[in-house]
Amino acid sequence: MDAVHNGGRGGTRSRRTAWTRAGLAVTGLGTIAAVALLAPGGGGAVAGAAEQHGAGHGDRFARQLERDTEAVVAAGATGVTAESVDAAGTHRTARAGVDDLERQGEVPGNAYYRIGSDTKTFVSVVTLQLVQEGKLALEDTVEELLPGVVTGNGNDGGRITVTNLLRHTSGLANYTDILFLSDPDALTPENYRETRFATSTAEEKVALALTEAPGWLPDANDPQGETRWSYSNTNYILAGMIIEKVTGHSWEHEVHERIIEPLGLRHTLTPGSGAYVPQPTATAYMQFPGREELTDTSIMADAGADGAIISTTADMNTFLRALLGGELLEPATLETMKETVPAEEFAPGAGYGLGIVWRPVAGADPGRCSDGGLWFHGGTSFGTVSETGVSGDGRYSAAAAGFTLWLDDQEKAEAQFQAGYDLVDRAVCG
Repeated sequence: MDAVHNGGRGGTRSRRTAWTRAGLAVTGLGTIAAVALLAPGGGGAVAGAAEQHGAGHGDRFARQLERDTEAVVAAGATGVTAESVDAAGTHRTARAGVDDLERQGEVPGNAYYRIGSDTKTFVSVVTLQLVQEGKLALEDTVEELLPGVVTGNGNDGGRITVTNLLRHTSGLANYTDILFLSDPDALTPENYRETRFATSTAEEKVALALTEAPGWLPDANDPQGETRWSYSNTNYILAGMIIEKVTGHSWEHEVHERIIEPLGLRHTLTPGSGAYVPQPTATAYMQFPGREELTDTSIMADAGADGAIISTTADMNTFLRALLGGELLEPATLETMKETVPAEEFAPGAGYGLGIVWRPVAGADPGRCSDGGLWFHGGTSFGTVSETGVSGDGRYSAAAAGFTLWLDDQEKAEAQFQAGYDLVDRAVCG
């Protein structure tokens, strides 16, 4: 069973947009029918708890973060944890809901969680570092780097560059769409339990994608200028394969050596085929299509360069601030990363760059978000939603994890996505 991972929310585009977010099919967060399950006062449930380091307690940003975590729970998450960091280095944390519907304990403030497609930003950074080092070029084609891998059914690796992969302008089919849409029984609690320890190789994932024709082939004369956009996890599976081909090491090795270790991300890891999230964490729940109940989906193996990393809100803030603050890429390379194409299905007004996305924020404080918006990616996996955001200069950032994923009710899905976006928007852009 492959993880569900992606990021973004598509406003009122409902079903198709929500599928884009999950990277496979209809997905979203929604309100639990029995809200009383999450009501504060039951067992160890937390209505909203906030902490702050580096400034006086109880400032308006800390109170707002607390209210926003409560809103995410009210919209449907069983539990949520969040952290924001400002230009003065003040860390504010908040959490709400419960760590488990049966235990009714507190959500750990330092909880580990699957970041899903936030992984793509890490992989893009490594790829761009290799470009800086002259080990590959953004104009290199998949056929040049991985001869014979992308072919058949109208697919042509000679028409797809590294840029097309990182920006999702390749036209390649999304292997997770095929995986879950080809079999109506694939997205069921029963199949999840049967296959949650199963693994597949990157080559197998790509081969699955190639069973379908591409949505388009980039212009042979100017593939770099392609602006047609469609989210495909297949792109980043190929990016991981390219990293291994160029360096002789796995993408996980390179992410660790180039990002995790230098930044001191002591709570960020690539689990390989491991199926468990380290403690402390909270139970991840998912509502499968056609089912009303929530299923514990905490155990999941086999995520690749498109969505494997496990982290914490603290480490995600450190990573985002380092990236946009210029610690990981040279200035010119960072600017290239931030060159976007329209990606309205990802979020209203969004532009997708090389593994990072920009979206506008209404009423953004120009002292925080001078370009009127923030940079982010976000990601989903079975039962977990990762939300992130950072200002263009890296001075303000926020990260949050919600431990529930709803795949059926799109009205509820939209409410949860909006609550998560609102939390990040206010924490980053004021």
